[in-house]
Amino acid sequence: MSRPRKIRRVSKPPICSRFKPVGIPARLLDVVDLSVDEYEALRLADYEGLEHKDAAEKMGISRPTFTRLIEQARKKIASGIIEGKEISIGGGDFQFMHHMVRCRSCGTLSNYSQQVPIKCPECDEDDLENLNMYYQGGRGRNRDRWSHRR
Repeated sequence: MSRPRKIRRVSKPPICSRFKPVGIPARLLDVVDLSVDEYEALRLADYEGLEHKDAAEKMGISRPTFTRLIEQARKKIASGIIEGKEISIGGGDFQFMHHMVRCRSCGTLSNYSQQVPIKCPECDEDDLENLNMYYQGGRGRNRDRWSHRR
């Protein structure tokens, strides 16, 4: 029997969940599925420039596990770009560390570790969108207890 899988910590959800080549209808494209934890590994290593050891600590996993995650993510991204596939981000064993909220009125993005606001800090509208909900999809842990507010 194998060990239970460790839940990977993700600081915030991706801003976009899908990327596709321009000019080709999505229905004609093959899809590469990138998990949220693979996205986070890519963000920490390639975007933030962290060493594997430090990035693994942030995600709450071992360095070898992080290395496997980043290799899988890079291979999938390369496949999507080279073969002209749509890249879809979602799923995986993860837990968000913050709520990411987007105001539907002005587009402002904010992240909150605890109390989620009722109104946008920029335009004072109450039409907020919880971006975390898109990526949990029943597969992540510790799902949010609130949804879209209107």
